Amino acid sequence: MIQVRLGKTGIVTCKNGFGALPIQRISYEEAEKLILAAYESGITFFDTARFYTDSEEKLGRALSAHGLRSKVFLASKTMCINASEFWTQLETSLANLQTDYLDLYQFHNPTFCPKPGDGTGLYEAMLEAKEQGKIRHIGITNHRLPVAHEAIDSGLYETLQFPFCYLAAEQDIELAEKCRKADMGFIAMKAMSGGLITRADAAFAFCNAYENVLPIWGVQRMEELQQFIECEKNPPALDAEMQAFIQQERRELSGEFCRGCGYCMPCPVGIKINDCARMSLMIRRAPTSVYMDEAHQADMEQITKCLHCGQCRSRCPYGLDTPALLEKNLQDYRIQVAKRNTAE
Repeated sequence: MIQVRLGKTGIVTCKNGFGALPIQRISYEEAEKLILAAYESGITFFDTARFYTDSEEKLGRALSAHGLRSKVFLASKTMCINASEFWTQLETSLANLQTDYLDLYQFHNPTFCPKPGDGTGLYEAMLEAKEQGKIRHIGITNHRLPVAHEAIDSGLYETLQFPFCYLAAEQDIELAEKCRKADMGFIAMKAMSGGLITRADAAFAFCNAYENVLPIWGVQRMEELQQFIECEKNPPALDAEMQAFIQQERRELSGEFCRGCGYCMPCPVGIKINDCARMSLMIRRAPTSVYMDEAHQADMEQITKCLHCGQCRSRCPYGLDTPALLEKNLQDYRIQVAKRNTAE
């Protein structure tokens, strides 16, 4: 079994992590079967978040029903903006997951790097929760390179979760290496690029080339899970043929991989670019109802007011053609809204 150590946390788990965002889209019964199958295959790291609607509840019910809590590592996240919200969200997550502690608790994509004395009380709350035994390790997730680098440099965090897949740019790969040197766990979110990548073997082979990287695969169907289990049992080679395929994918798909970092903001006409430019990815993995309410539809239709001024394109650190990507996402979104309306 291929194992990975999450830096100074000392957590050692198999190279497959279970990303529990997509189980929002399936029933409790389907989720339980999937989670149990994952555990029986050797997967012991499960990642969820307070923001993922009923994901925590499904994960907690499945693990509790089979007496697995002490045999796995549970990670969740908080989008709190103050200490009061921190405690409310932490207690809710513990209740949902039917546990009295989390192995890893992460600040969920904050716009800044929480630190002691910054006036928010957030990091102090993390430390207090750790002292109380409610969390064992402190982590942070992000889509922004400056925040990620600041988190590593601060020495305050034991893990970093960041977008990482074979569409990754050099600066993303450098970030993973920086974590390795700092003995900081690196958790790869969007290892399948939110659904853009369709070959599990290529995705696994790329992540497997980095010994300190733990990919968390977002799965919602048994056949998806089985693909990653097979990859872990019989690791695909990152040979010349595989590398050629990955290079072709990079040429064809890199222009559609928006990480949501927000460098493109603000938009002069108020388009929420960092959300709208990755909407096609978001609605593939989360319940469509989350992103198809009136507010999100209004946000997406704001794309029609684009001035094509080029400011967002010039600011993108990944060289994306942001206006074209926004238009593509709007068309995809309208199709999904129409399908949902027809079904209703």
